[in-house]
Amino acid sequence: MSTTEEAPAAVAQASIADPAPLGLAAFALTTFLLSAVNAGWAKNTSGLDWLGYALAYGGLCQLLAGMWEFRNRNVFGATAFSTYGGFWIGFGLFTLLVHTANKDAGWILLAFAIFNTYMLLFSTQVNTAVFLVFLTLELTEIFLFIGILAGNANVVKIGGYIGIITAFVAWYTSSAGVINGMKGKPVFPVGKPLFDLGS
Repeated sequence: MSTTEEAPAAVAQASIADPAPLGLAAFALTTFLLSAVNAGWAKNTSGLDWLGYALAYGGLCQLLAGMWEFRNRNVFGATAFSTYGGFWIGFGLFTLLVHTANKDAGWILLAFAIFNTYMLLFSTQVNTAVFLVFLTLELTEIFLFIGILAGNANVVKIGGYIGIITAFVAWYTSSAGVINGMKGKPVFPVGKPLFDLGS
């Protein structure tokens, strides 16, 4: 007979709230602010109204959402939110430290477009709303990096307009996550996964 108590085979982990609506909201707001500048809407501003929110909201809050997705064992959400949280922090620091208009941003956006391409493919496994976020973001990044590298302001402006659409798609997806999570049932539809890559 053992004199020590055996440890439980498994310890149940406490669940946490879904961090995806926060991550999507942080992404949407910062994307909207920068895209409004790229689209030429923010003509009466400094053009840097997005910067603080890139660091604090799109950056830090989205990074935190990614960390909580790791806690939820959501590989897709953890990778997406952590990466784009890092993107906004990095892009904000780049803007603060470089201070010059050059084509560096084009190469940064090209690199993130490459990342976004396989995340777009894998988003087909989540739901239609998430897929549309990644689809519109892919188009935004493509138009922006082409426009910046080619020095074509009109192409950048198109990227800005698509970025505004991206922000609203992300806001919708965030709002669906909030109300559906509050009610514990689908209220705002997000659609089904588009297809199964494992089939």
